[in-house]
Amino acid sequence: MKLLDLNQVEISHSLAHQGLRFRIGPFSVSLHSTFSSVSDRIGFFYRDFLTVDDDQFIDFHIHIKKPDNLRHWIRPQSVFSFDGFVPFKPLPANQAFPIFEWGLNWCIATTAHQLLIIHAAVVEKNNHAIIMPGNPGAGKSTLCAALVCRGWRLLSDEMALITPNDLKIIPIPRPIGLKNESIGIMGNFGEKHEIGPSVMDTSKGTVAHMRPPTESVKQANTGVYPGTILFPTYSAGSGVELEEVGKAIALARMTEQSFNSHILGVEGIKVMERVVSRSSVFNLKYSNLDTAIARIDELIR
Repeated sequence: MKLLDLNQVEISHSLAHQGLRFRIGPFSVSLHSTFSSVSDRIGFFYRDFLTVDDDQFIDFHIHIKKPDNLRHWIRPQSVFSFDGFVPFKPLPANQAFPIFEWGLNWCIATTAHQLLIIHAAVVEKNNHAIIMPGNPGAGKSTLCAALVCRGWRLLSDEMALITPNDLKIIPIPRPIGLKNESIGIMGNFGEKHEIGPSVMDTSKGTVAHMRPPTESVKQANTGVYPGTILFPTYSAGSGVELEEVGKAIALARMTEQSFNSHILGVEGIKVMERVVSRSSVFNLKYSNLDTAIARIDELIR
């Protein structure tokens, strides 16, 4: 059963009581929350995701709750907890859904060490996956969202999950996080996407999320091999510049973007070397999304 088979009252009841159990990529999540914003946005962004039966194993037991002190009344806040552990400071109550998204990233990055995890967006077309690592502000999520709007399959806008034995990328299609100017840019970028409400004054500025396409969610069990590594950089007023990157430099930059290669040690570096060696690697500087997408499409022809 999918979440869309539940009405909003049923979703809210499950969140407030036994927990709403659903599948996100290779992980099962049980989410508890009484925030109406969490209920509404889970119903909107995750409606194509499958529910999980009561007797199935849960990877992440997550609570988004109100603090147990007077601040709950004076200045409403939201608290993220994972198996009873609170890794972050409370955030304003209106950030309850973003803290779920950020917290789930933290859960995966700090526990899923059976996989090599790289901070990167990943898209696929014609069985050709492109890994796009990038520091905050580089434009990877905006470019990822634009590619998805142009028919590319979304695997993730946040992390590449790579199986060490065969190098397959495990999809984890989730809402695409957009920040500040990117929200308006993507709001005007065609009609084949849905963007939720903006949340202002977060640590990242104004944030919003784009719903993952139904087809991408349907293919969440279908992995794909790396084909290209693309280091994107948004540069206002520039044209599109595509520059090949040497494998040694690419390996160093990919390692910098890994969440857990230091934990995997030598084995992690070997996996990263194999990913880089089988991939074409480029720097991409762009300012216009349509022109950038046309150039990226040329890479898989």
